[in-house]
Amino acid sequence: MGKKLTSRAEDYSKWYNELVVKADLAENSAVRGCMVIKPYGYAIWEKMQAELDKMFKETGHQNAYFPLFVPKSLFEAEEKNAEGFAKECAVVTHYRLQNDPDKPGKLRVDPEARLEEELVVRPTSEAIIWNTFRGWVQSYRDLPLLINQWANVVRWEMRTRLFLRTAEFLWQEGHTAHETKKEALEEAALMNNVYANFAENFMAIPVIQGLKTESERFAGADETYCIEALMQDGKALQAGTSHFLGQNFAKAFDVKFANKEGKQDYVWATSWGVSTRLMGALIMTHSDDNGLVLPPSLAPNQVVIVPIYKSEEDLNNITEVANSILTDLRAKNISVKYDNRDTHRPGAKFAQHELQGVPIRIAIGPKDLANGTVEIARRDTLTKEVVNLNVLAEKIESLLKEIQDALFNKALDFRNSHITEVDTFEDFKTVLETKTGFISAHWDGTTETEDKIKELTKATIRCVPLDAKEETGVCVYSGKPSARRVLFAKAY
Repeated sequence: MGKKLTSRAEDYSKWYNELVVKADLAENSAVRGCMVIKPYGYAIWEKMQAELDKMFKETGHQNAYFPLFVPKSLFEAEEKNAEGFAKECAVVTHYRLQNDPDKPGKLRVDPEARLEEELVVRPTSEAIIWNTFRGWVQSYRDLPLLINQWANVVRWEMRTRLFLRTAEFLWQEGHTAHETKKEALEEAALMNNVYANFAENFMAIPVIQGLKTESERFAGADETYCIEALMQDGKALQAGTSHFLGQNFAKAFDVKFANKEGKQDYVWATSWGVSTRLMGALIMTHSDDNGLVLPPSLAPNQVVIVPIYKSEEDLNNITEVANSILTDLRAKNISVKYDNRDTHRPGAKFAQHELQGVPIRIAIGPKDLANGTVEIARRDTLTKEVVNLNVLAEKIESLLKEIQDALFNKALDFRNSHITEVDTFEDFKTVLETKTGFISAHWDGTTETEDKIKELTKATIRCVPLDAKEETGVCVYSGKPSARRVLFAKAY
């Protein structure tokens, strides 16, 4: 599989970039800032997508699909949203190419084919969806409207990194309309809970639920809920957001309904989303210097079986046992692959599956057959043990749960040991540079102080934790009164 990865301690960013490519997750494409998600990486994303989709449907949401293009006039309708995304927009101005008379064999934009109205390639879909909702909502009987879309979006980023920040990425975006403010606020909190549940129980990533400050909110939102995770290098990563949009989009797109009293009222709205950035979170939370470490819940192959043989007869005998193991494991809904490629030696296969984070590896050789045993190796701890065939299926089943729990607990211990309370700005800066992680500190609630701290330290307020207790103190920077602590960190 080529030379070893750069170690995390030596260069975390380089380690990450190498791992994404070497583990066959994704690669840069011919389009600047855009990636190709390779089959192994896409298989992980599909597992994420399937689980989230199930959770959305269990909470009453339905999937739909809306156009990639948004007429500029619609995009401009909600001013804060338009201003917030304007600098990242790709815009379609023409609809045809023609042969270039000055350069044979080349094409140019046909100057006669300019669009009457320019089209924005969606950076997010609120504008086109709310314009559509206007025709879907007439009465309180049409509410709540609970819609989700799986799609791609384009945000013209200048500095890109595979999965974490690309000019085009995949995501889901929920868009809902409600009769009351209370219902919409409950929906925004509910979906943030869904994201936290998914992150912790499937991705094995502990997250902190909180509210964004005004300057960090989604453009056009009255309130933004978020889940914040901590990566191994001590930087935070926003893993998902859920927005209470108030009546801002309803008013911008004139989405009204007849309430129970027969009076016209504007609906209340939410939107919420997670993206392929979750792939980056998954990689950076669990993986090590040997490659990917995947939680069993999201591993494309939870188990791989590698035969070790010298003769065709050995292989046939091993294959017979391997097929029996496949049947037993699949009966328990465990995804398993028999790697009987004759183009790779066992050592190369071991290296590949380790690099790609397969949770459990089973090796079977002639001696194992004679003893009625197999050797199993755990990816997370890199430990091996010999197990009898007659208890193998039960052992694998319990081991997968053990690995899932161990990964979560390891990440939780790391996160909890990297939340540091500070009361002075000197301590704030020291912790940020030496220990890293989340810093719990008092803040006076002003954007001016928030901006100044960011300017001086590059740390931002990641969230006001939902479980933050009221605790009066003084702002770590300004010395002004503060009602509670917030979490600061440097972030992706």
